[in-house]
Amino acid sequence: MPNLHLAGNPDADALLNENPLALLIGALLDQQVPMETAFAGPKKIADRMGGFDATDIANHDPDKFAALCSERPAVHRFPGSMAKRIQALAQIIVDRYDGDAAALWSAGNPDGPEVLRRLKELPGFGDQKARIFLALLGKQYAVTAKGWRAAAGEYGKAGSHLSIADVVDARSLEQVRSYKKQMKAAQKVKGKAAT
Repeated sequence: MPNLHLAGNPDADALLNENPLALLIGALLDQQVPMETAFAGPKKIADRMGGFDATDIANHDPDKFAALCSERPAVHRFPGSMAKRIQALAQIIVDRYDGDAAALWSAGNPDGPEVLRRLKELPGFGDQKARIFLALLGKQYAVTAKGWRAAAGEYGKAGSHLSIADVVDARSLEQVRSYKKQMKAAQKVKGKAAT
């Protein structure tokens, strides 16, 4: 079993380690909020629903699910829109993978490019997020589909500290945050130079 440290909370991290759907939904939530908030979201949902199952989430009344995600502390900064995405993601897992999120990267023994393609079909998973998640699977979840490093691009490189795929402790978290700050600063400079 992996030993993820993404939520900064032992119980929330335990759910991410045990439940592949929780990890997928944590990654979905990882936008416009701190990483720890995003990856703590699945535990909040699990506590409020009394479990964490793709079918239960997909079949939950949408208004009640949105209210559940909005309870304080909210699952995300935008709980209503994220509730819809979470349910859409869960529905895909139910429809295509019989409710088993891990089947997304294991069913049919897919190679890295195929896992990447499958990830990109999920709501909220653009190219970058899909590559980061593929790198997370390879680096920390022992999902080493053929060609996964190449498919993950720069995020798949060994020894890098570019994304959540590389966070294993407080030190690596700071390295990733430092990299992201450098990238934002470079983008600002690039943006100013273009005007």
